[in-house]
Amino acid sequence: MASTCNNSSSFKVHKSLVTCQTIRPLSICNEYPSTSICSKPLASCDSLKIIIRSSSPARRAILSDMGYEFTVMSADIDEKAIRREKPEELVKALAEAKADAIQLNLRNRDSRDLPTLLITSDQVKVSKGMIRERPTSTEEAREFIKGYSGDVAFAVNYILVTNLSTGGRKGGWDIPEIYFHHIPDEFIKKVPSAAVD
Repeated sequence: MASTCNNSSSFKVHKSLVTCQTIRPLSICNEYPSTSICSKPLASCDSLKIIIRSSSPARRAILSDMGYEFTVMSADIDEKAIRREKPEELVKALAEAKADAIQLNLRNRDSRDLPTLLITSDQVKVSKGMIRERPTSTEEAREFIKGYSGDVAFAVNYILVTNLSTGGRKGGWDIPEIYFHHIPDEFIKKVPSAAVD
């Protein structure tokens, strides 16, 4: 059964306009079987630093609400230069590129520092067979929302966790299916410029 979705898209859509269900739950892929991120659950890794690369207020709020303290760092990459045909491959490549860039910036990190986890991620929407990345303008954001009206879209997410102390990496996809009800033009016209910030 579909449930109301607290969607963390690039622009905010009122809850009454969307429903969603997860068709592929988050799974950690075993791409790096010889390494480990943390031998204990994250919540019990007290002597641990967390760095996130995310411009999403929603993602930051999730960690804050869970009681974690973290540092936000930027990754200087040209996302448009990284292209993949499949959305799953695109979000994975972007999350890995962000992690690589931050690791390069931290290459002189003191090995005596606390064990540090770096969390990077990326998300795209897939609508009518088209990959929708973060809108670059208010007009594009409104166009995207209008296209979602009365339709189904997929939010393709990839989260990568890198242990900066050991080099170990693990990542996984989460792909909820989002059902959009009819979105009135009056609502679409109210999309603010902050939606693309």
